[in-house]
Amino acid sequence: MNRTIGLLAGIVVVVGACTSAPVIRDEEWAVYGGDPGGMKYSTLTAIDRNNVHDLTPAWEWNVGEHRIPETDSTRAARPGNFQATPLMINDTLFLSTPYNRVVALDAETGTEFWSYDPEAYRWGQPSNGTGFVHRGVATWTDGKERRVFINSRWRLIALDAANGEPIEGFGDDGEVNLVEDLVWEVNSLHYTNTSPPVVYDDLVIVGNGVGDRLTYENDPPGDVQAFNVRTGKRAWSFHTIPQAGEFGNETWEDDSWRHTGHTNVWAPFTVDTERGLVYLPVSTPSNDWYGGARKGDNLFAESIVCLDAKTGERVWHFQTVHHGLWDYDIPAPPVLVTITVDGRRIDAVVVLGKTGFAYVFDRVTGEPVWPIEERPVAASDVPGERAAATQPFPIKPAPFAKQGLSTDDLIDFTPGLRLRALRQVQGYRMGPMFTPPSIAGTIMMPGVIGGAGWGGGAVDPSTGVLFVKASNNPALVRLIRPAASDTIQADFGYDRSARLGIPGDGNLLPIHKPPYGTVTAIDLNTGERLWQVPVGDTPRVHDHPLLRELDLPPLGVSGAPGPIVTASGLLFLTGGGSVLYALDTVDGSVLWEADLGARGYAVPMTYQTRSGRQFVVIATGGGEEAVLKAFALPTQEAGPDE
Repeated sequence: MNRTIGLLAGIVVVVGACTSAPVIRDEEWAVYGGDPGGMKYSTLTAIDRNNVHDLTPAWEWNVGEHRIPETDSTRAARPGNFQATPLMINDTLFLSTPYNRVVALDAETGTEFWSYDPEAYRWGQPSNGTGFVHRGVATWTDGKERRVFINSRWRLIALDAANGEPIEGFGDDGEVNLVEDLVWEVNSLHYTNTSPPVVYDDLVIVGNGVGDRLTYENDPPGDVQAFNVRTGKRAWSFHTIPQAGEFGNETWEDDSWRHTGHTNVWAPFTVDTERGLVYLPVSTPSNDWYGGARKGDNLFAESIVCLDAKTGERVWHFQTVHHGLWDYDIPAPPVLVTITVDGRRIDAVVVLGKTGFAYVFDRVTGEPVWPIEERPVAASDVPGERAAATQPFPIKPAPFAKQGLSTDDLIDFTPGLRLRALRQVQGYRMGPMFTPPSIAGTIMMPGVIGGAGWGGGAVDPSTGVLFVKASNNPALVRLIRPAASDTIQADFGYDRSARLGIPGDGNLLPIHKPPYGTVTAIDLNTGERLWQVPVGDTPRVHDHPLLRELDLPPLGVSGAPGPIVTASGLLFLTGGGSVLYALDTVDGSVLWEADLGARGYAVPMTYQTRSGRQFVVIATGGGEEAVLKAFALPTQEAGPDE
């Protein structure tokens, strides 16, 4: 059978006609987070605690992207980490590559059906800190056709799921210019996207990314936009930096709202399809480390914002960090789950912060499920700065990541190493979380990657238990007066040359005690922690010349990727390392592991094909070595009478 015809026919047969609440079969992984609410949960049970140890490689698909030299028509570019989580719909995988290609694969074999190349590399490297990465695509259907959407840099592109061809009736020959109608004109090369769009009803909703190092007046703003899935016409726009007359505008003093950019939604976000509510994890304003040019609390920076998905109108919000100075953007998709607290059933949204806090709200009203206290924090002594006097601290759940740093947290593998670590921190400031950046240098914990990362958490809806990956990795933030340029115009900025670590064999040994990465299980019905275990390892520490003779246990791995959870009681994740683990949801014990041969810096997914075989798939590697890898239980050999 012709592959294209078979693919299209399957799409029509399987998908229901209700676009606001699409039919998602248990066997599929039809949305980036497994479901529109981002639980990263699968009901599949073919792989369970008893047989997971038999998982074996099933197939691989090589991305095949390469460095591109500069030519008369193309700038130099190189592919980055392979971070995509594929969708699986009707035995077909849809995914994005580092170069923003969209690919359709046979979910049973990994055979490629089609590939679409937007040639995003033509304009050279993106201006963000990650380079060329992309985490996924979204799809829409009316029961007759299916469209695949990718937000590639400043372009929103609609493709025919049957053959990968652009939809001519969408925008201009299949694409929409995302910077055309922003609150002010921007340099499109400074605007990018790394996380997938969200589809609700007949709308496709997108955020955007902006490189942290871009700090100039009127750098790209974080407007969130919705477009009609059929025509590409813009339906609404939400200003994450409130403009004149809009709610929250007064939190930007001295008219700083007129020229401050960023405050964007670069992370994945989620939607309550039944109520038509979309939940935005908003990031930091420009610049991340110094707010003297944007005094005030700065709504809606570092806030969870709930919008009416049809109109873009604000329903409620909560700001997790006031007047942010720590790059504590909300990095993870808010998770929608129903829990029972003190006998009361609550449709909740769980927001995971780089701060190491899980903020839990009634998803309809925005009321905190458990109290969140405003507590006094340290003031800043940087000229022109005015840090917020208080910051929000949830009473429950307890932090899932290390917060703050003191000399008690420095390594003590040997007396000599402890002495060297103490020398490393001399002259720098340490203290509780929210100790402000300083000219002398402040060691902050969590660091710039969290706490939680963009991989977020996973929830088992049958138990209300949240599983969240955390990084414990401090950052040294020393403020300097940067040289002015076209892209940097700030009184103070982050000294990116400042580093912490004890050198040896080209590796920097962390100065703080492990674990460097953990997984924590939290009962959302009670707010109590069930368990916490290190996940992964950090070979550069084990192999450090000063530690080779020590018999160290697994130390955990720092990294953004999070877990998925299955109804059979399994967690699958890498945590950002090169090993894929299956953990027992009861206690976090390792039931299976597979060396991937390269970093698995992606959130895995699972699905079951028509053959009845369940697969676990993860993107691995990066650059020219990016590979999608699938694992499954061995197939049974046929008997003599079969």
